[in-house]
Amino acid sequence: MILASFRDFAKSELPDARLLELDARDEMPVETIRRMCGPELGIHLVFVPEEHGGMGGGAFDVYRVCEELARLDVGVATGLLATCLGSEPIRVGGTPAQRAYWFGRIAEEGLLMAYGATEPGAGSDLAALRTTATPIVEAGCTVGYRLQGNKQWISNGGVADACTILANAPGGPTWFVVDPHTPGFSAGRPEDKHGIRASNTAALSLDGVIVEPERLVGGVEGQGLLQAQAVFGYTRLMVAAFGLGAGWAALDRAIAYSRERVQAGAPLSEKQGYTHKLIVPHAVRLEAARAFVEETAERLDEAAADEPKNTEGAIAKYLATEAGNAAADAAIQALGGYGYTREYGVEKIRRDVRVTTIYEGTSEIMEMTIARDRWQLHLKTRGRHYHDRAAELEALHAAQPEVGAQFAALALHALAEVMEHMRVHRLTRHQHLLMRLGEFAALAEGTAAAARRAARATTGDLPEKSEPRLPAAGLAAVARCAARETALRIAGGGLRWVHGSASLADAELRVFEAALGLPAIQRAQAGALADLDAVSDALYGRAVPAAER
Repeated sequence: MILASFRDFAKSELPDARLLELDARDEMPVETIRRMCGPELGIHLVFVPEEHGGMGGGAFDVYRVCEELARLDVGVATGLLATCLGSEPIRVGGTPAQRAYWFGRIAEEGLLMAYGATEPGAGSDLAALRTTATPIVEAGCTVGYRLQGNKQWISNGGVADACTILANAPGGPTWFVVDPHTPGFSAGRPEDKHGIRASNTAALSLDGVIVEPERLVGGVEGQGLLQAQAVFGYTRLMVAAFGLGAGWAALDRAIAYSRERVQAGAPLSEKQGYTHKLIVPHAVRLEAARAFVEETAERLDEAAADEPKNTEGAIAKYLATEAGNAAADAAIQALGGYGYTREYGVEKIRRDVRVTTIYEGTSEIMEMTIARDRWQLHLKTRGRHYHDRAAELEALHAAQPEVGAQFAALALHALAEVMEHMRVHRLTRHQHLLMRLGEFAALAEGTAAAARRAARATTGDLPEKSEPRLPAAGLAAVARCAARETALRIAGGGLRWVHGSASLADAELRVFEAALGLPAIQRAQAGALADLDAVSDALYGRAVPAAER
């Protein structure tokens, strides 16, 4: 119902022509976004707890809504994300009275909010913040705080009705809710950005801004970093959904173009040289990312409050935003000269989606986050973690041999061996190699999720709200393609970096190659072209002859 209502609203209020005009003018459609958060549409209510007048949507609902927003325009989606992000410290750390007051106002008034964490000299390092909160003490009692400092790259910074600001109080980093009309608070001119030009991004200055004690989130100083960490699994899932939405928006334009563009007597949609380079691989990566996004959303909806799933959120964001960027870039190539012009939209999508690998933590921070967590799991389980996950996939293959779980298992076994050899040779002291482990872990877990999602689709067990783009057979082909590529990438990349750093002796190198399962991974490439054909058929809705199913 929500998605259908939003599509109708967007069709009339934010058609392509208007979005291109907003992009050219570097203008945020503030009033339109306020209407989206008003009684006419009320899309913001998905993010508001039910007890405070909202719909109380779970992580799965939020993912589907965020994908649809980004499919329209990542800049417009960012305006909504900023309000959700700005209110998250209150949701996870606020007192009952603060949650009731602020979420009640968001629900009833459609407040736009901003999240003031990033600073000019600190970037994503929240622990390095310099903004201060000095208590104002009268008669031995704290009657307020004086905020001093600067914030940078703040979405909604120049249009927000309220901002959550992270500042160093005597007890440590602390969140405060600040009214932008408070004396001493000012926003800079909007940043002239590469993309998401339909969003407002501005620097904030706090020059002796005084706030009441009730504006301290949670009422206790020093909880700010814990509160910020507690939201990452959830907010990074939202950005992951942006990557999916923008990536598919670009790819859908390329698919439509390829149906109509005739070259050498046939449409481009029938030419492997076009589809198997510019369409199919990107659809595979987007749908493998979706599989992990949906699993993470389910886990977040089932998790206790003290299980934020930060690493899972990082993997989801990394996979989906990198896939979305690559898909949008390929879409420009797919449209040729048309793709390079503003009129056809894909160059704008490419500029817009680029930011998803930067905000809410860069892809490099995601790699490091993933690597550190999964490295600890490898050590705690004495190297068994990914071998055990591979065994689960081997069991899945025995039950459902069509979903490529055996290939995904090869990737996980190879990853476990790469990690163990890095442990033996103490190679994680090299930052680059640790980050490559983060990349490999994300790819392996996304591949495993794709196999599980294909298996659930085959048995009709996908969540009711799951995105229904591809049939079960198409998802199985996607999973097989993703698993083959990932296994080869991890084995080849792992061999490169372990041997390239440790210079293994010939005998040890042969042992490592065998442990990686290189012969089995190479044999697993059989059928790769046929599966690319199968994904292409699923994307274009072509019937597959019964003899080839």
